[in-house]
Amino acid sequence: MKKVLHIFIICIFSFVSTAQVDSVPAKKYKRISLITGSSVLTTGSLFYLNKAWYSEYNTGKFHMFNDNAEWLQMDKAGHVWTTYNLGRLMMDVFDWAGFSKKQKLIYGGTIGFAYMTGVELMDGYSDGWGFSSGDMLANAAGTGLSISQEALWNEQRVFIKYSYKESELAIYNPSLLGKNLQEKILKDYNAQTYWISFSPFAFIKGDHKLPKWLAISFGYGANGMLRAREDFVTYRSPTSPFVESTYSSQRIRNYYVSLDIDFTKIKTKSKTLKTIFTCLNMVKVPAPALGFNCKGSSFNWLR
Repeated sequence: MKKVLHIFIICIFSFVSTAQVDSVPAKKYKRISLITGSSVLTTGSLFYLNKAWYSEYNTGKFHMFNDNAEWLQMDKAGHVWTTYNLGRLMMDVFDWAGFSKKQKLIYGGTIGFAYMTGVELMDGYSDGWGFSSGDMLANAAGTGLSISQEALWNEQRVFIKYSYKESELAIYNPSLLGKNLQEKILKDYNAQTYWISFSPFAFIKGDHKLPKWLAISFGYGANGMLRAREDFVTYRSPTSPFVESTYSSQRIRNYYVSLDIDFTKIKTKSKTLKTIFTCLNMVKVPAPALGFNCKGSSFNWLR
């Protein structure tokens, strides 16, 4: 929930910002809309998170927390995905508002990092969490990837994407991994895969007919995680609610190679479609994939 809320808001904002008018008053209006809208939405979402998520766990004392060994670092991959896409989307919105390239990189590209720093500070004052240097390093990595590409190529060629394939483990610990599909998408790290996706043809200079939209993706996922650190839980089966059982599992890292689509490289004259394609590039297109882990290799029809 924490990492998806602001992405959703920015997607809506960028979608309604597709109209382009070149007059000076329009440019001023765009900038005022951007600054006001971003400030209100960012402040409002942080306030909402504080009330809905943190208010019951406030310790009143700032503390650090080392969670680098948890969830086989899937949560860190989620932080990279969040800050990368926030930076990428906000730089597009700053470009739409007529800001210079330098302003776009400095202000638009770092909004995601600033936002997630605010979330991390709230973690630092919360019982059960804490300020994580590992999370901050992942936030910096995602922000750096979006800014560096824009600075070097004036476009994004390497994308961080997300995909979901339901796991069978959430039923054993639904309070932590999710009780329904909406919660599982956000909470069940066993079902998530994070991808580095790029089109090799986007790096070839000059005019050619090779499809720049056809991409290769390298994915990282993990399964067997019932808790952040422990690999067993005590649960009650729906068929025997009065009998407690213990379920244990083995943690496994998974690596994937698959095909994907870079929607931003699909040519269209529609500004609305361009915005939709920009937002769609947060998610990997389901496609056949080769999987690798400590047990060997496998073929996945859709990943």
